[in-house]
Amino acid sequence: MIQMRTWLTVADNSGARKLTCIMPVGGDAGLKAGLGDVITAAVKEATPESQVKKGSVVKAVVVRMRKERRRKDG
Repeated sequence: MIQMRTWLTVADNSGARKLTCIMPVGGDAGLKAGLGDVITAAVKEATPESQVKKGSVVKAVVVRMRKERRRKDG
């Protein structure tokens, strides 16, 4: 689960490399986000000539996690 201050690796080509979660927007519990949930994050590392700059606040979607996902069918 993704919670506040979790460091994330970016999986797209926006130019950001590392993010830290500021606040999960979606999710059941409100304080944690899982797969497919939207989070608000701050850019901590970015490539030099990217559109996204270090320190900017962005919205992101969680697409991968280490934690396994439980399924209803087992």
